Amino acid sequence: MNQRGKDVLEKIKGKLIVSCQARVGWPMYGADIMAAFAAAAEQGGAAGIRATGVDNIIRIREKVHLPIIGINKQFSDEYEVYITPTYQSAADILETGAEIIALDATPRRRPGGETPEEILRQIREHYPDALVMGEISTLEEAERIIPMGFDLISTTLSGYTRESQEVKAVNLDLIRQIHAITDIPIIAEGKIRCEQEAVEALKAGAHAVVVGTSITRPEIITERYVEAIREAED
Repeated sequence: MNQRGKDVLEKIKGKLIVSCQARVGWPMYGADIMAAFAAAAEQGGAAGIRATGVDNIIRIREKVHLPIIGINKQFSDEYEVYITPTYQSAADILETGAEIIALDATPRRRPGGETPEEILRQIREHYPDALVMGEISTLEEAERIIPMGFDLISTTLSGYTRESQEVKAVNLDLIRQIHAITDIPIIAEGKIRCEQEAVEALKAGAHAVVVGTSITRPEIITERYVEAIREAED
């Protein structure tokens, strides 16, 4: 890892990264809105931004001066993998200058028969300065990718795969288990609903935490309040 990569890891260590994402059809969809969310996150003290898509990342880069974890969500009815599923999807994001590229590192099938190992190898060849994060859902998946040479490991997919469908809250145990077997920085992401859970994830061994829904999806936050009030009335 070069000095640039070390500097990025130091900037986010022990801090909050805000995920600014919205799909087509969601109220907050649009590059300008994502850039506004990112600017608000920076103003609030976030140490980094997670974002998907070339257009969004370019617009966010115009507004903020924080390290960016870039992904490229590409959904398909034929494949379960959708987070940066191919090398080309990674290259498109890296061309924006994103400091970290994240990809699904589970062994599930993806377009063209590519594998995480092959995608990582090509990134190293063509974008040697980039940090590469492997995203997993189980301890077994983490153990599988540790020898591959990823710069970071993320728990993003815990609770979102068939192999981890029993997970309903931030997976602190998974963070502890990975931390016990590797020095690779762990990024805690997924199902973090409040400030205390973010703190607990760091205490469990995470290098940094990513929070998305609980900050940048006002429709979901509103729904939680509405549901709580309804339950109180009942």
